[in-house]
Amino acid sequence: MYQRKIPIDYECGLSVAMEVVGSKWKFCLLDEISKGIKRPRDLVNAINGITKRVLQKQLSELELHGLLSKTIYPEVPLRVEYFLTPSGESLLPLISAVDQWGMGFASQLKVILEGKDSEI
Repeated sequence: MYQRKIPIDYECGLSVAMEVVGSKWKFCLLDEISKGIKRPRDLVNAINGITKRVLQKQLSELELHGLLSKTIYPEVPLRVEYFLTPSGESLLPLISAVDQWGMGFASQLKVILEGKDSEI
């Protein structure tokens, strides 16, 4: 079993938030699930660049932290659907704000990164 080398500082809200949603894909997953995409296969298709292995790991972590829950249907083939818990839904305004900021900053970042590429 994995043992943390550096414990989580539960007195710092940013440390807690980064532990729960601090990865490349978690905000994207929560956003897509909030839009109605519930099945792992559909999430892989909706999110550019995520692998099935990473998807499963991120979904498991979000479920462990209480932001997602899943329903397993006893069918053949097995069907699993994810949905947001109330804690997961409470993150939606934050996700929306980060998305708006990112869209506003995208053109500036593009200029910055393209300028660095031309210097090389």
